[in-house]
Amino acid sequence: MRSAVRAISLIAVSTVATLSIAQAPATETPLQTQAWAVLNSGLNDTNAEHRVKAARDLGLITHNPKAEDAALTALKDDKPEVRAAAAQALGEMGAKSADAQLRGMLKDSDPSVILAAAYSLVQLGDDRGYDVYYAVLTGEQKTGTSLTDQQKKMLKDPKKMAALGLQAGIGFVPFGGLAYTGYKMLTHDDTSPVLAAAAIMLAKDPDPKSGQALADASANKDKWLVRAAAFDAIAKRGDPDASMLQAAMDGLSDPQPEVKYSAAAAALHLTDIEEERSGHRRTEPAKHKPVAQKPR
Repeated sequence: MRSAVRAISLIAVSTVATLSIAQAPATETPLQTQAWAVLNSGLNDTNAEHRVKAARDLGLITHNPKAEDAALTALKDDKPEVRAAAAQALGEMGAKSADAQLRGMLKDSDPSVILAAAYSLVQLGDDRGYDVYYAVLTGEQKTGTSLTDQQKKMLKDPKKMAALGLQAGIGFVPFGGLAYTGYKMLTHDDTSPVLAAAAIMLAKDPDPKSGQALADASANKDKWLVRAAAFDAIAKRGDPDASMLQAAMDGLSDPQPEVKYSAAAAALHLTDIEEERSGHRRTEPAKHKPVAQKPR
């Protein structure tokens, strides 16, 4: 009997040992240790630019808990540029476990951090990130309530908006086909790039309010880049709603070439979708067969 108990105990101890070994983190290779030493030196550098670059590059490391932890730590940096880079990295690495922390960053005191967090939330499938871009584009919240004093200050500060435009044009917010045009406009200290980027980000927002916001933005009289971006987003949205089609139709006569081209593409794409849904797809014209020549 004692032998049986002793055997069972040995099996149990052996099983526990096996589980412990299986659950223990893999030992780092010398190369990994060296690479982390380099990254950590950048993340803890006294030079903020070095910390920004190191934090942003964490986004290249996917499915790595250590990288996620490093990015979450960088979210607490005293420099907003570093916090924004860390927020961006969390989205790029697909860190869904960081959703709550990113939502918390939407209350950050710096707008660049808020935009980076919103962008990453969208990448991670959290539609709440769209609310920030809606507010940037329209100047109000989706709920109909007015923006906070801090948000209003951000949207009315030309220098701050121009700085955000720089990030929007060549940083974390994609410009699509308008990238080069948006980048060139940054040299004029213009606020259009960040508004255009906000419009493009709303392309996939399922909320109908964002669709209407894009239709309204396509009629922006002062900023042609915003109008062009709105039509770009309307096309990518793929919703042949009456207001979308009317907006595209109105844009065909826009005096700015970039705008009317985007409007034309949007109009064609939306009408194609509308015809497919109604079952009236266009057919290719019949090709005429060459007439055989009679031998002489």
